[in-house]
Amino acid sequence: MVWTPLHAKIHRTIRSRHLFERNQRLLIAVSGGQDSLCLIKLLLDLQPKWGWDLGIAHCDHRWRSDSQANAHHVENLAKTWGISFYLETANKPINSEAAARDWRYQALSAIAQANNYQYIVTGHTASDRAETLLYNLIRGTGADGLQALTWQRPLTTGIVLVRPLLEITRIQTEQFCQEFKLPIWEDSTNQDLQYARNRIRQELLPYLRDNFNPQVESALAQTAELLQAEVEYLETAAQQLREKAMEMGMGHGALGIGDEEDSFTLLPLRLNRRVLQKAPLALQRRVMRQVLQQILTDAASFEHIEKLTALIIAPNRSQTDPFPGGAIAQVEGDWICLK
Repeated sequence: MVWTPLHAKIHRTIRSRHLFERNQRLLIAVSGGQDSLCLIKLLLDLQPKWGWDLGIAHCDHRWRSDSQANAHHVENLAKTWGISFYLETANKPINSEAAARDWRYQALSAIAQANNYQYIVTGHTASDRAETLLYNLIRGTGADGLQALTWQRPLTTGIVLVRPLLEITRIQTEQFCQEFKLPIWEDSTNQDLQYARNRIRQELLPYLRDNFNPQVESALAQTAELLQAEVEYLETAAQQLREKAMEMGMGHGALGIGDEEDSFTLLPLRLNRRVLQKAPLALQRRVMRQVLQQILTDAASFEHIEKLTALIIAPNRSQTDPFPGGAIAQVEGDWICLK
């Protein structure tokens, strides 16, 4: 086996970031594109050092006329490498990127659970991280959206999603595939400029690279990395502040709403304004967003967060108009009451 600088880098990354343990079962999501082929080749070559049990999963969205041939191509690669192969095909064509992503993670989670894999591994790169940062920045977002692609996150109980290539650019994965003559399956939808992400990839990033910074993808990925640590800190601080502000606000004729454990909350819900007034605005907003996440079915908008935050210093009896679902927030002396 040829040991390249990329092998050494990924080996160090996995060890220093504690992405995997030894002798674990890893399910690798392989589309057949250059990033996923680079990923599976690296993990195969590192397998003797770590003792992993590897499997390949492929999700056919039925977007393209050649999608079935694409799936067969990946299956043949798995056979060549002697790896278990799992295929999930959509019942009907999925027409949006967001819907495709949700379906893909559900499919991968189901395969992992049925076959006892502890990790799902994807080939997201520093280039993907840069694209996500730009995409969310253009649409309007806070720090959370700018750092959205993280090294690992829990998908379901007992299964963790891991992205080991977040410090590797797409240019590097292409060079790696060429060096090892890996048979890349070219996805025609990646060239379709009707998708915003493709326009960022094909037009915006090359423009920024040529005119502003040749290393723009790595620079943006580093920004996302810095933001990730700051977001984790702020979320923890906001949770502690929220718990302090709610200490005396629970248990007054509370009515339970919500079906899932992680979205369960109590209405009426009370927040102590005096506690919140002492905190910086950044934490006040995060507290309000955390509260809204528990009473809204969809993500809280900037407007929702702002109108709830405004009640921290609003006159007594001030109130919001109804939030989606009908809840209203009102100032009652030292308290903000949601009911």
